[in-house]
Amino acid sequence: MIVRRLVAVLCAASLVSTVVAEEPAYFRHDRGVAADDARPLPADLSKDQALWRTELPAGHSTPIIAGERIFLTGHDDSGLLTICLDRVSGKELWRQAIGVETLEKFHPEGSPAAASVAVHNGRVFAFFGSFGLVCYDLDGKPLWSRKLGPFRDEFGSASSPILADGKVILCEDHDLDSYLLAVSQQTGETVWQTPREGFTRSYATPVIWNVNGKPQLVVAGSLLLVGYDLTDGRQLWARDGFARIVNTSPTIADGKLFVATWSPGGDSDARIAMEPWDVALGMWDADKDGRLQNAELPAGEVRSRFFRIDLDGSNSLEQGEWEKYAEIFERAQNTLAVLVPGQDGGTPSIAWEYGRGLPYVASPLVYRGQVVLVKDGGVMTVLDADSGKLVKQARSRGEGNYYASPVAGDGKIYVASGGGTVTVFQAGPPLAIGESYDFGERIAATPVIDGNRLLVRTAAALYAFEAN
Repeated sequence: MIVRRLVAVLCAASLVSTVVAEEPAYFRHDRGVAADDARPLPADLSKDQALWRTELPAGHSTPIIAGERIFLTGHDDSGLLTICLDRVSGKELWRQAIGVETLEKFHPEGSPAAASVAVHNGRVFAFFGSFGLVCYDLDGKPLWSRKLGPFRDEFGSASSPILADGKVILCEDHDLDSYLLAVSQQTGETVWQTPREGFTRSYATPVIWNVNGKPQLVVAGSLLLVGYDLTDGRQLWARDGFARIVNTSPTIADGKLFVATWSPGGDSDARIAMEPWDVALGMWDADKDGRLQNAELPAGEVRSRFFRIDLDGSNSLEQGEWEKYAEIFERAQNTLAVLVPGQDGGTPSIAWEYGRGLPYVASPLVYRGQVVLVKDGGVMTVLDADSGKLVKQARSRGEGNYYASPVAGDGKIYVASGGGTVTVFQAGPPLAIGESYDFGERIAATPVIDGNRLLVRTAAALYAFEAN
């Protein structure tokens, strides 16, 4: 085994030395599909078969590969961390810590180090909702920083920065003051900032969609999908009919945009609804002050969301706040929509839609002409990418929530459960379930395909597996 690993490391070193980081690297920039689909990928993910394992501090960010290095974020008692590992051996090369006075609130299953880094032209861009943006060179030297957070959001920040046209682009959709921001990669100074009025919390990472030879910046947010001009941030089009909270990022394949959004209460047979304001007052305004206190509301969907609806922080709900959220619940639609470019770069049209087996966090995968969706509980839905026709449904062996997005290559589809089980499927037709591997450690980060290797980040470590 030692000899095999030594040979593998030497071969990998030969491979990595020829790689040049010419293209920007950021979360899901590869759309989850191996660059060389014919290259063999590992089928055995038993922990004792790992090429190497590097212990890491807590964090949810997906590994980002650039040149001969791997970049991640994390957090510990020293602060918010940006970490660089050697791509061949997994050895830590450097880490930089940022201390903050106030750590942002985040979901119990979330992390203050949720966003993945972005890398281009020798610069590493890391975002933390508790601090903002920070830029390092490849050796960890700080170049600039830009304070932005914390934001009004009890679940934290999760959308990752992307890179295009010499800009670092961030979408910050929260309970208040949502915006889209582009800053210079060289200086961190604002190039443009576009308010996203009316948008509430969502966590999707934007994508760049080339339409008629011109890149558009596309953001999936609460209820709406919006396209922006990359040069100046002006809105080009908007399309409604999506979920009230969006965690998934759109996927681009064959010139089409695949947008899967799901949030509780957005299905036609399980819709969350709020009573009209005057009815609600008549039922629950015990002190007759024309407002609704938290204690006046019955236990249920509205009371559990009280502090999200109470946007002014007054500890009571007014008519405007109530009606705003009532409209969001009314308009929300859970769907997978496949869009084709609009005429002259305008509003895209929908080629087809599908409404079952939708993911909450895991972004859709398009692989070998099929769309792969992974829903919480491990339900896997495969659709024909051209027609939307159901091809097959299966179930991963890992139970619970699915935060990691599926990735594919070499005819294999890797699906990771939040509980720490990775299942290897054989892509269809017909789709076939393979072996499952329980890491015994939670998984929130998306696995990454690196040549003939697979990187799996758990709550405790980063593992590298290589095809035999």
